[in-house]
Amino acid sequence: MSKALLKFVRVSPNKARLIAREVQGMNAELALASLEFMPNKAAGIISKVIASAVANGDFEPEEVVITSCRVDKAAVMKRWRPRARGTASRILKPTAHILVEVAEPTNEEQTTKKGA
Repeated sequence: MSKALLKFVRVSPNKARLIAREVQGMNAELALASLEFMPNKAAGIISKVIASAVANGDFEPEEVVITSCRVDKAAVMKRWRPRARGTASRILKPTAHILVEVAEPTNEEQTTKKGA
């Protein structure tokens, strides 16, 4: 099993979790191919983290399965925007930590692959 962690990436955790749920349990090669055609910003970021996790374990993408793809909330950058009558509105710019774990599939996972 190998893993990759990307910290403080400038994407909303809620939006990134939608993509992370889609690829969890998939073959890494199939996940990378499907993420390439998704229009979301988080899809490109998660794709790079999956590729990094595969490379960290010296695997090929076709021989591993994504066992865990987790998106955690990180620090929130706080900015402000001027508004009427000299007041200010708050702008919250969320960041996220993305953790991907890949492992070679067991016999049960090979028979019931997600997306196959």
